[in-house]
Amino acid sequence: MGMELLRRLPAVHRLLDHPVCRDLIEEHSHPLVSRLAGDVIGDLRTAILAGEDREADLMPDRLAAEVAKRVHAQFQPHYRPVINATGVVLHTNLGRAPLADAAVEAIVRTARGYTNLELNLATGERGSRYDHVESLICELTGAEAALVVNNNAAAVFLVLGEMAKGKKVIISRGQLVEIGGSFRVSEVMRASGAELVEVGTTNKTHEYDYERAIDEDTGLILRVHTSNFRVVGFTHQPPLSDLVALAHERNVPVYEDLGSGSLIDLRAYGIGDEPTIGESVRAGVDIVSFSGDKLLGSAQAGIIVGKQEYIKRIKKNQLTRALRVDKFTLAALEATLMLYRDEEKAKRDVPTIGMLLRTQESLAPEAQRLRNLLADVFGERAEVQVEAGLSQVGGGSLPTEELPTWHVTVRTRLFSLNELEHHLRHVDMPVMTTMQKEALHFDVRTIFPREIEVVAASVRDAYGRIG
Repeated sequence: MGMELLRRLPAVHRLLDHPVCRDLIEEHSHPLVSRLAGDVIGDLRTAILAGEDREADLMPDRLAAEVAKRVHAQFQPHYRPVINATGVVLHTNLGRAPLADAAVEAIVRTARGYTNLELNLATGERGSRYDHVESLICELTGAEAALVVNNNAAAVFLVLGEMAKGKKVIISRGQLVEIGGSFRVSEVMRASGAELVEVGTTNKTHEYDYERAIDEDTGLILRVHTSNFRVVGFTHQPPLSDLVALAHERNVPVYEDLGSGSLIDLRAYGIGDEPTIGESVRAGVDIVSFSGDKLLGSAQAGIIVGKQEYIKRIKKNQLTRALRVDKFTLAALEATLMLYRDEEKAKRDVPTIGMLLRTQESLAPEAQRLRNLLADVFGERAEVQVEAGLSQVGGGSLPTEELPTWHVTVRTRLFSLNELEHHLRHVDMPVMTTMQKEALHFDVRTIFPREIEVVAASVRDAYGRIG
């Protein structure tokens, strides 16, 4: 039987005569289609030699369809949009903060032509790319000066390298955090050339711990906001204002790595205990850094604010050029920051803030709409319900905060939900979900209203692929 099937394998040029393949050659190129047709035939030959019964796959239409599938796969972008139905607002694996419409429009305008990236339009002379956002950042934070680099890890590295290379940096042992990808604050400090000095214990550090550690070789006191974890119970950290007063009394600058950093006080809306950037500036902290793509809700960036004398030094550091942001990041960041001039506008137009502040009640209509659409997809073969659930902030922000939400759940024993979840990652518009308690969950908090029908279409496509 195997030899008979092998004899029936067509030559590549015969397969290319199929109308489907001829159309593919006309649309793309002969070398590409020919190579992929050869791969199809070669894979079939391998399967037949392995003893598989692939007689049905030898039909000319099936062969041509497989070639077409492989050709189209060649032009499917590897990096592409997905729908986030996980309920994690700042999902690092999914690109963290989605951008405001104003930021997207700013990027498009920037991409279509030339810009005044490093041109001072008033004088006609060379300017600084940072001028486009510095005054806006200072306005919103109360800082004297600002600088933007490509992420907050870069900001930490740059600040430590300029301010404390060859000097001691004092940090509470309880703040030696590890962030995603196994990047540790302690290792970043060592790489920058600073000498790590740990004080206190994991759960308690007192003002006198810092005081005893300060000497003539101290370059900085570093305070790291533990964005991605919490130590609770028997704990203590000195108030920021007291730490600043102590440091300034000894002529030592204070640097605070806020990690996420927020321009809006989310505590006023009952969410978490995240300090705002302005609070740190008003407390007298000399240098503060934070991320642009977390609670700020913009593009990936590390934003450094602080006293003019220190920011001026950091700007002159040779590493600043290596860590600088491009024109698209600046476009998105400026457009996003402008929204924060009006808190109501930021709440409405910055997607991250909007998602965080949405109430469970406001999400109910969308959950019901998605439930009805999915019930139509599965009919009697699955139970589709709306159930109360909890969303997460994500991105190393507010780790203990849970946001009441609604999940649309799918349960069945008539087909594999794991297989459905697999296919949902391979349809034209992938949908990322979660599996909990033998049910597939769609959290509507992180699904944009415009995406509800798209989710249903993707589920229908994925369900149709289940054998």
